[in-house]
Amino acid sequence: MSDTARETMEYDVVIVGAGPAGLSAAIRLKQLDETLDVVVLEKGSEVGAHILSGAVLDPCGLNKLIPDWKEKGAPLNVPVKEDNFYMLGEAGEMRIPNFPMPPLMNNHGNYIVSMGNVTRWMAEQAEALGVEIFPGMACSELVYEGERLKGVVAGEFGLNPDGSKSDGYEPGMELHGKYVFLSEGVRGSLAKEVIAKYNLAEGHEPQKYGLGMKEIWEIDPEKHREGSVTHTMGWPLGGNAGGGSFIYHLENNQVYVGFVVHLNYKNPHLYPYMEFQRFKHHPMVAELLKGGKRVAYGARAISEGGYQSMPKMVAPGVALLGCSVGMVNVPRIKGNHNAMLSGMAAAEAAHEAIAAGRAGDELAAYEAEVRTGAIGKDLKKVRNVKPMWSKWGLLPSLVLGGLDMWTNTLGFSLFGTMKHGKNDADSTEPAAAHKEIDYPKPDGTLSFDRLTNVSFSMTNHEESQPAHLKLKDASVPISINLPKYAEPAQRYCPAGVYEVVEKDGEDQFVINFQNCVHCKTCDIKDPSQNINWTTPQGGDGPNYPNM
Repeated sequence: MSDTARETMEYDVVIVGAGPAGLSAAIRLKQLDETLDVVVLEKGSEVGAHILSGAVLDPCGLNKLIPDWKEKGAPLNVPVKEDNFYMLGEAGEMRIPNFPMPPLMNNHGNYIVSMGNVTRWMAEQAEALGVEIFPGMACSELVYEGERLKGVVAGEFGLNPDGSKSDGYEPGMELHGKYVFLSEGVRGSLAKEVIAKYNLAEGHEPQKYGLGMKEIWEIDPEKHREGSVTHTMGWPLGGNAGGGSFIYHLENNQVYVGFVVHLNYKNPHLYPYMEFQRFKHHPMVAELLKGGKRVAYGARAISEGGYQSMPKMVAPGVALLGCSVGMVNVPRIKGNHNAMLSGMAAAEAAHEAIAAGRAGDELAAYEAEVRTGAIGKDLKKVRNVKPMWSKWGLLPSLVLGGLDMWTNTLGFSLFGTMKHGKNDADSTEPAAAHKEIDYPKPDGTLSFDRLTNVSFSMTNHEESQPAHLKLKDASVPISINLPKYAEPAQRYCPAGVYEVVEKDGEDQFVINFQNCVHCKTCDIKDPSQNINWTTPQGGDGPNYPNM
């Protein structure tokens, strides 16, 4: 804690993160009691600036939160018209028929959306109800009162690179609440601290993650099929890693082209970003994109552990929402609906506790609703798909996972609840046990080098601040990770933040934090768990237009 005095502001509920979970909580709180003082703190320069998602949205959460969303102009403009599933080989593809798919895989009634634009619209609805929303306010510390979490520090600016205070230093403010909701998204720095402090992960499987990378393309109008949804598996990853792609046709001749790599891969030579770039050279994809242009790029980690990996969600004064818990339905590639439902459930539990004079207690009712209500039921049906893929590979998991999802619709599973085992960092094996992978050079038309693509994320960080990517031990990258794992940070980062360079005859580890798109992959995948992702000063990072 800084020794500089900070101003304090008191609220009923302080919400960190203006994503679908945090905004749903804010809106629901004001729907329940318009006199509640609710504030939402967002580290992005504006609401939506740091939102990156596929996304095909199941509107069940929005239907419950704002039933008249159509009349209010919600940006859900492209209903899904067709679902396509393909298994790719290097030179061709095989269509997987839709009829054997479990009903939950059907996208009928869902919408292709920009979640950045959806959250911008949700913020307007929240502000109309009296919610205070402060963008550009990164929350850098938690404030405790005994064992209860009572607030956050937000808006600290003006630190020098060495952490000392510059002449323009601003200490930030303490925002206190009867409850603090952490809805930071995947691997949030404050949620990570809360999970560790209160031992919330004890008794649960480790969280699992994927790295999602996404480009927006404007394509030839003759090739555009508004409302078309395509998912692929197989090439180019093969047996090197789990994952796959998505291609969503939205309006205005634009297409979302995305690629997900599961982060439990073993070979440290794997280069997820280059797997994505190589994927676009598949004949089916290359033909679609030919004559088009990429207009945006970004990347984000995805929680994939599902039902058995959700930690305890509450502690005195605090609740974890949405992807801070991990509520993505992996086979559906959807989590936004569950994030919204979690925000509403937390709001209802907090409202009840405050009204009953129990403010600051653990919100046990919220946890119970998540685990036994709509979210828990959604995730329980698919709980074995991810561990099956990790254990047995793509083809067996397709068959057995599909069977398990079918039987789960009837209320039982032949496999019980499978375990994940290792976390993703521990899954990394020594480089000597694996062959290097030869990746073709990007051609600048379909595929692009990382730094060129990062420029299309509109990422910016004030360079005079301390690096927000902290090494626990500065010697580890060169003394351990380089000889043992060929320092995989050079490859797993989708923004080119980490480099090993030679200077004066010695290898040095360089952190180009200005490139960071806040995906959190380094915090997850570093095999030595030596990198700690923290928040930079508010407003810094990517500025996604309509991801």
